[in-house]
Amino acid sequence: MSPDQHQEVIERLEAVIRETQETLARFEATGMETELPEDYDKLLEILDSAIKAQREHTLAMLLEAGPRG
Repeated sequence: MSPDQHQEVIERLEAVIRETQETLARFEATGMETELPEDYDKLLEILDSAIKAQREHTLAMLLEAGPRG
């Protein structure tokens, strides 16, 4: 995967992370995490997965770029 492709994936994952955090905040603000705990847990899993994938793509992009200077 090229650095540009990694960057595109990183940016898309950032959008997923941001949207999921916003949804989690709405859940918490309305008390839905106690009424729909399975859905809340799924949102947490999505967030965790997106963060891990973003970290992997960032690391891969940095490793492919190699040392500079």
